[in-house]
Amino acid sequence: MRHDLVLLDLDGTLMDSASGILSSIRHTYATLGVPEPSAEELRRFVGPPITESFLAHGFTPETLPEAMRVYRADFAARGMYDNRVFDGVEDLLAALVAAGVTLAVATSKPEVYARELTKEFGLDPYLAGTYGASLDEHSRASKAAVITYALLELEETAFAERGLPARDRIVMVGDRSHDVDGARLNGLGCIGVAWGYADEGELAAHGAHTVVDTPHDLADLLLG
Repeated sequence: MRHDLVLLDLDGTLMDSASGILSSIRHTYATLGVPEPSAEELRRFVGPPITESFLAHGFTPETLPEAMRVYRADFAARGMYDNRVFDGVEDLLAALVAAGVTLAVATSKPEVYARELTKEFGLDPYLAGTYGASLDEHSRASKAAVITYALLELEETAFAERGLPARDRIVMVGDRSHDVDGARLNGLGCIGVAWGYADEGELAAHGAHTVVDTPHDLADLLLG
C-alpha cells in the first residue's frame, strides 16, 4: 500500500552515527571510572534511549545524571559530528519527496541534537520536521512517546489543512526493536532496515512488517 507519511529513525537508518556515539560513551565510562561494557554490549547502545543503556550497564538512578552530563558535553563538542549519511539515503529521500510522500524524522536522540544533525548533513530540505526526545529524559523519552509527539506536531503543521492520514497510510522506518515497538503502540506498522545496528533477527522478532537490505529496496517498497 502507498503511504502518505513516512516517519524515519535517524541513527542507524538515515545516518551512520555509531562511531561518534560510542566514542562519547567510552569517554563517559573512562571519566567516571565505571567499567566499560564489552564491544558487543556497546554496539547495542546505538538507537535506544541512552539513559536505558547506561542504567543497564553500570550506572544507577543516582549516578545517571552525572553520566548524562559527561556524555552530552562530549557528544555536543565532538561525537555528534563524527557521523555520515548512509550511501543511497539522499537518493531515497529525494525519490519519496518527488512522489509526494511527506517525510519526518522520529528519533530517540534528543531533538536539539537531531535537528542540528539533519541541518548540518543536508537532510532538512527533504523533511517536514525532525522530532526527538526531550532533554529531561522523562517527559518524552521512549520511541512511542516521540512518535506520538511527532504525529501531533505534524497534524498541526504539514497536515494542518488536509488532516493527518489514516494510520494504515503512515509507516515507521527504523533499524532497532524499539522502532517497531514504538510504532505498534501508536497503531502503526514498521519497516525494518538491515543496514543499521540491530542484532540478526531482532526486527522480525518484534514484528517488523518486512526488513529491507538497501535504501533502493526501501524506495521500491514504499513507492511500489
